[in-house]
Amino acid sequence: MHTSFSIGLVVASAALAAVAGVQQKNSSSAAYADESHLILDWNRFAPQIIAADNGYQNPLPATRALAMMHLAMHDAINAAAPRYATYAIRTRDQQADPAVAAAQAAHDVLATIYPGQKPALDTYLKQYLGEAGVGSRVAKGVALGKRAAADIIAARADDKSSAEDPYKEGRAPGEYRFVPGFDFVNMPHWRRVKPFALGSPAQFRVSPPPALGSKEYARAFEEVKRKGARTSDARTRDESHYAAFWYELSDIGWNRIARVVWRENRQDLWTTARTFALLNVALADSYIAGWDSKMHYNFWRPISAIRLAADDGNRATAPDATWEPFLTTPPVQDYPSTHSVLGAAGAVVLAHAFGRDDVTFTFASLSADSANPVRSFRSFSEAARENAESRVRAGIHFRFAIEAGLTLGQDIGRYTVRTLLEPAPAVSDSSNE
Repeated sequence: MHTSFSIGLVVASAALAAVAGVQQKNSSSAAYADESHLILDWNRFAPQIIAADNGYQNPLPATRALAMMHLAMHDAINAAAPRYATYAIRTRDQQADPAVAAAQAAHDVLATIYPGQKPALDTYLKQYLGEAGVGSRVAKGVALGKRAAADIIAARADDKSSAEDPYKEGRAPGEYRFVPGFDFVNMPHWRRVKPFALGSPAQFRVSPPPALGSKEYARAFEEVKRKGARTSDARTRDESHYAAFWYELSDIGWNRIARVVWRENRQDLWTTARTFALLNVALADSYIAGWDSKMHYNFWRPISAIRLAADDGNRATAPDATWEPFLTTPPVQDYPSTHSVLGAAGAVVLAHAFGRDDVTFTFASLSADSANPVRSFRSFSEAARENAESRVRAGIHFRFAIEAGLTLGQDIGRYTVRTLLEPAPAVSDSSNE
């Protein structure tokens, strides 16, 4: 089974940096307001660990790891000082240091998933704990963090993420064909992975794509053929810029957006932990649900559709046996666009977390052209729309695939924020297991 693929992602080299300014404090939100950066530190460090382990070549298992880490951090904090409902942990210890518990939980989750990176993780954690000092609150925080990590690891032990599914390339018009450079479909079993928030991968399965003989299909075919061609003269310079800008993995990009927005809209330790937990749960479930729909419909990519158009039964589609997309097509089915799913889900979660959609921000991308290294947006939804549009401009998705992806992502985002990590009822200080 092929379990990874590379899309030319450039990941910043790992660097161990001490988390400074951490001292023992009481458990009030005011006391921990300046420690919320802890969540962002681990959010930045985790992709470096993944990159060091496997080059961050496959976003599916990476999003699983990020969701598990952030849920464990959220649980550890709220098990020490309850404010929001926890996900997996049932233990409580309000004598524990919440920030220490969160750091230990993040370390243990990543060390379990990426045991080869344990030395780097140990060093990072040691630097943090060295600043936290000594005492019973720190010791209890370490113990509680270990429990939070163990509980989320146990909750995901049988989630089918390590299973295997066979896949046979399609032959009929409209069925997925292997795309140039790849003789496999990436991780077809991911359609069966247990979601984090959703009841099942198929809970919001998208409606079928348009029929090959339809006018809608012909319109989408013509658009991507013209706008998404490698040598297109119909694609504007800005469209080329944002096709490249959004080409990096969505999970990396939307976590960066969250960090950028957080800097201008600070949240305390509890709220920050919840924001990043909800975001990464929604991103992970977006891949799982997206894979369910992709495998269910098994629809071909534009490069196959355009080269084999003589067989599609539609008089309005003309074949071009030498057509190539602007950017490389990933080895998985077209419908729906999971890039669009993740963007829409991320936008919904961040609008919820920061209280409104119309938050302005500017951020950079690892895949951006040097002539257009940053882009600015007036809202999360505007960014999600451009993120989706980029896939048509890149020549790797039909329009109906991005529209279905946006709908699916919105459904996932709304369901996630409605059902997980809600404000918790007051818990007595005597609670301690």
